[in-house]
Amino acid sequence: MNDDFATAMRRSLEHTRAGDPFAATRAIQAALTGSADTPSPADVMPKAKAFRRAKPPGRRSRLSQVVSELSKRAKDFEAPSSRAQPVVDVPDGALFERRAHAGPHGARNYYLYRTSDQEAPVRGVILMLHGCTQSSEDFAAGTRMNAQAERHGLVVAYPEQTRAHNAQACWNWFRPEDRSRAGGEAALLANLAAAVAEEHDVPAARVFVAGLSAGGAMAAILAQTHPEVFAAAGVHSGLAPGSASDVMSALGAMRGQPAPDAEPLAVPAIIFQGSADNTVAPVNAGRLAGPLEDAVPVSGEEAGRRYDVLRARNAAGHPVEVWRIDGAGHAWSGGDAGGSYADPQGPDASAEMVRFFLARA
Repeated sequence: MNDDFATAMRRSLEHTRAGDPFAATRAIQAALTGSADTPSPADVMPKAKAFRRAKPPGRRSRLSQVVSELSKRAKDFEAPSSRAQPVVDVPDGALFERRAHAGPHGARNYYLYRTSDQEAPVRGVILMLHGCTQSSEDFAAGTRMNAQAERHGLVVAYPEQTRAHNAQACWNWFRPEDRSRAGGEAALLANLAAAVAEEHDVPAARVFVAGLSAGGAMAAILAQTHPEVFAAAGVHSGLAPGSASDVMSALGAMRGQPAPDAEPLAVPAIIFQGSADNTVAPVNAGRLAGPLEDAVPVSGEEAGRRYDVLRARNAAGHPVEVWRIDGAGHAWSGGDAGGSYADPQGPDASAEMVRFFLARA
């Protein structure tokens, strides 16, 4: 666990035990919602006194539950700091380079993969959104999406969240201002994808988005906010748009607590979820898919794991595939164990996503 988060967790627990829920909340917010620095006691204490005079009943109890849950889930927010960044395999003639994007809604760095056949027409663009604590390189290595791009003539863009915008490098899927069509991270990422597509003469019908965990939740948001930019979405271990509005409700949604009903996704979607995921409860896959019609079940086994698939249409009439992988945890199915949150067992999620995407192009 990195020092910022470990320190914030300890301070949050100390504040809760001392009967100071406001300070505990500030510590949690600093760790998870975009501030890399935990506030100092001088910053917190005067405001804490003012807040305690109007403290609503039950606040301490609720926050204690949140801190307890964070303690149980601490491992899910650990950065793989003890391991070197994985080496991304780049075939001769291919390109994997770091770039910068700046637009009307903000700026982020990203990695771009171009295949070894630089002269061939580009068949599509995939925007790949990493999970918390991951980097673009780590995510590229773990998902092996570049290999699919090489096979099918695709360009892949891997935007990178900064710890200045979220202390654990999570995409801020739970913040209303970051899931708006008009601004925030959703608008920034859509603008980045559109710019990459324009550069490579790729029409909107061949632009796709996929992500893991927080990145999966953001991919689902982009499917709602920018259906004119993305033709289909792939969500691995993610959550439905609108499942949360702050850190506390995000933790509840991840646990599988009741959440607001989500609108059906506005584009075709392929969803992956491990049955043994202790970070994002499996019930979230069903919430993301929503009510399904004309469902056709399929079962099978691949690379040591059984799976069940539902192929159907959602309430908006769009094709949806929901993959439930037996015994899989919070990791990209069929990935490369050299990357974090990647499981070499099970169906190849990257290959299945690309199949699904290109069938719709």
